This record gives sequence, C-alpha cells and structure tokens, in this order.
Amino acid sequence: MTHCRRLALTLFLVALGLSGAPPPAAAFGPTGQQAVILKSIDTLPKPLSKFYKDHRLEMPTLSPEATPSGDRAPEERFELDRVLPFPFLDLPHSESGLKARFGDDVGERIGRLPWLIQDSYARLVEDFKGGDRAKILEESDALGRLILLLHNPLTLTENSDGQKTLQHGLKARFSERSLEAMQTRLKLNPDAANFLDNPKEFVFSMINGTYVWLDNVEYEEELAHRGKPGYTETYYEDMERRVWPIQRALLSKAAEAVGSYWYSAWIQAGKPEMKEAPPPAR
Repeated sequence: MTHCRRLALTLFLVALGLSGAPPPAAAFGPTGQQAVILKSIDTLPKPLSKFYKDHRLEMPTLSPEATPSGDRAPEERFELDRVLPFPFLDLPHSESGLKARFGDDVGERIGRLPWLIQDSYARLVEDFKGGDRAKILEESDALGRLILLLHNPLTLTENSDGQKTLQHGLKARFSERSLEAMQTRLKLNPDAANFLDNPKEFVFSMINGTYVWLDNVEYEEELAHRGKPGYTETYYEDMERRVWPIQRALLSKAAEAVGSYWYSAWIQAGKPEMKEAPPPAR
C-alpha cells in the first residue's frame, strides 16, 4: 500500500473511532450507492443515458446536498433464510402466496423488499408517462437503492449483522466502512442494460444470484480478522484484498440491474421523448 493510501486509511479509521459507533449501514452505504447510481447511467442507451447524465445531480443520491440516510426501514430487507433453505426452490412469487404459506405477519418477520421493488418500478413507468422530470429522477433513485439492497447478501439473511457467526458488526464493515476506506478505488464493470421482459419475475432471479455469495462474505471477512486484535488498518487492508472482488461483482451486477429497470420502465411507458428543461430566465 502506498504512503498516501495508508495515510488516508489511517485518518478514516481515526475519524471513525472519534465519531463513535454509526447507525446500522444502509445498502453498501453512501459510497456504494453513489458508485452504483453513477455506473447505472453508463449502462443506458441514448437518449436515456444523456437524460440521466444531464440531470444526475438532481437525483437524491448524487445531489451535492445529499446526506446519509442512516439505517433502512425494517421492510427494506428479505431475510428469506428465516423461512426457507437456499436455493429457495419453493418460494412463492406473490406476496399473497407468501402470506398464505408462512402467515400474515411474514412481511414483518422477513421484510418486503421484492414487492417494494415491484411497486417502485410501477411508479417509475407512470412517471415516465407523465413526463415530470423531478418525479422520474426521484423514483429512479429510490428504485436504484432498493435494487442495490437486493444485491447485498446480508439483506437476505437472518445473520444480517454477523450475529450468528460471531462477526458482530459485519453489516457496517462489509456494506459501508470497507468501501469508504477504499475511497476512489471503486472500479465497477457492469454489462449494458437490457430490456426486461418480466420485471416482476426478474426480482426473484436476482435473489439467488446474491445469496450465493453469503458464505464467501462471511468466510473471507473472518479470515481478514483472524489473528488481529481489532478492526484496524491491517484488517481493512486484508478486507480489500479478500472481499473487494466479491463486492465489485455484486455492485457491478447491481448497476446493470438498475440500468435495466430504468430502461425497461422507459420502454414500457412508450419511449417518451426525454425533453430538456427550458433555460433559466434571465
């Protein structure tokens, strides 16, 4: 590690210690969210990519006035292994079906993330039809954040904070602090956005592709901490070496999925012309 990188990481860890324990991390934290939303724009075809690029600073995640949102709402998770074993072969694909099988309170127990994504997508289609730029950008941002949550393995497990594997605080370390420690070295490589024939079903195809990484995350993080007295500079160096390849794969797939949902919503809305805002009056 270069001197500058080592100094930056040291200052980050010192600041973290002075500020006390932060609230539980959201989906990959502000650093990951900003990286994914920006890269999602790059996956889009014209003219959609130009629209988002021109107005990216109007999106809540990328706004200069953006502030960390803290912990996510309780329903913004899907701790599926509480009720079904991986690979979740018998998972009902409707919320009514899930309640019929596991009880009316299943959403309170495991979360409602798939249906939050479906609802947000439906709103985005209507926003594209209505042509209100502010609503399109706000809902696109909200949908992107929910899709990113579905690409974090810790969103999908009852071991969401490492409490069952004696890795307490895993959520913040994996989802936020390790990415902040890397700063500008987050290089993602998503594929181009695709039109989704069935956006509702695509939600469920993403679940297994994310959950399959859970054991790797827990194992590699445990190795990064093994033999170390705490979560020090050396720990985060090992985290970057061991866990960043997993994070990069998940974040890159998230960016591709976000772009695909935006693109599909625009297509479903009838490919409305993305008109520019009139210049400000002088």
